Amino acid sequence: MKDIKTILHPTDFSRPCAAALEVACSLARDHGARLLLLHVIPAGAPPNGAGKNCRRGAEHEEEDRRSCREEMATQLQQLPLPGLSEHPEHLLVEGPVVLEIVRVAEERSCDVIVMGTHGWTGVARQVLGSVAEAVMRQAPCPVIMVKAPLAVSRKTEEVIPEEVGVIL
Repeated sequence: MKDIKTILHPTDFSRPCAAALEVACSLARDHGARLLLLHVIPAGAPPNGAGKNCRRGAEHEEEDRRSCREEMATQLQQLPLPGLSEHPEHLLVEGPVVLEIVRVAEERSCDVIVMGTHGWTGVARQVLGSVAEAVMRQAPCPVIMVKAPLAVSRKTEEVIPEEVGVIL
């Protein structure tokens, strides 16, 4: 593998993305690479539950969008960066999620994309799709997909299913 100089980490702030961020930070630290943190707001999608100010009705749509963009930018800025001494670049864009991730990777000459995957299977995958898989197929560089470990109940040692969340 060639030298890793630029790492792209797209995030939807989910648990799998948090696990992928740890991997991205480790790679950036170990290779002295630049880390780009990216959140894509789906184009044309109404503001949807990103926070308390994100849904008040159609008459406030532009104000709600602005509020959501500000909230997402804040979340992006507040991501924990274990062991990183260099500050990452924060990117907030709007558009088709997969296309925007691939576009940023191309424009910024990324050497690798490190992203979380929800690991949907069966009907959920057919209905929700797989952003990670689509990025992997279209990316101009290698893609490392990270799935968060399953939560285990300490009392019963049984696996606790993940909450269903929004895909990248």
